[in-house]
Amino acid sequence: MAYLEWGDARNRDVLVCVHGLTRTGRDFDEVARALCGRFRVVCPDVAGRGDSDPLPDAMLYGVPQYVADMVTLVARLDVEAVSWLGTSMGGLIGMALAAQAGSPVKRLVLNDAGPLVTRASLERLASYVGKAPNFASVEEAERYIRAISAPFGPHSDAQWRFLTETWLRRNADGTWRAHYDPRIAEPFKADKDLEIWALYDALRCPTLLLRGELSDLLLPATAEEMTRRGPRARVVEIRGVGHAPTLLDPDQIAPVREFLLQGISS
Repeated sequence: MAYLEWGDARNRDVLVCVHGLTRTGRDFDEVARALCGRFRVVCPDVAGRGDSDPLPDAMLYGVPQYVADMVTLVARLDVEAVSWLGTSMGGLIGMALAAQAGSPVKRLVLNDAGPLVTRASLERLASYVGKAPNFASVEEAERYIRAISAPFGPHSDAQWRFLTETWLRRNADGTWRAHYDPRIAEPFKADKDLEIWALYDALRCPTLLLRGELSDLLLPATAEEMTRRGPRARVVEIRGVGHAPTLLDPDQIAPVREFLLQGISS
């Protein structure tokens, strides 16, 4: 599993940032720039994505394997505790890890991720995961990214280009492809809501929930219930955004920074 590190490797205050289903650790570049003065920021590519190796068995692409990989990563970092920022799938991984007895997760930020994932959002994801075509140019790929990632909300041209370039890998013939192993779609099921309230209720660490105002994955009622049970998350809603906030703008990073800095000494 490949990962990027930002900040002082000797810093014992570690922030692990984990991306969504079809993204990479590069999604957290702006977060890392904003926080690496206070944290050692570690941004892995989950197995089968980015620069990480694919798994030999496609049916291993799921949260249990990802959690096991993250346990190994935290051990490699040689720290007893970490803060965790997870977008969508990265939030589910963080939730599963933080729910374990003796978990290293001391503060948890869930970016548009919760214990109830709607069937509608899973069906939308299933409509394109593992089905991306090859692209003749980066510009062609950017048009595709703008279409499938429209719920990310308004972005500048430079931000859309960044979201595209970090998503691409070049083929030997000069064309471009999605960075991930298309087999990640094989174990993916979208036939019903995904409910993991038992994991959420087991959380004991302070938890911040970011919710895209227009999210189809994290419903308002789910976010509201998350404030009343388990760790009783604090909720910050990002206006004009669906699933999921990209954390590329300072106003989206600010509540994350404020929450995480509460967990370290000045």
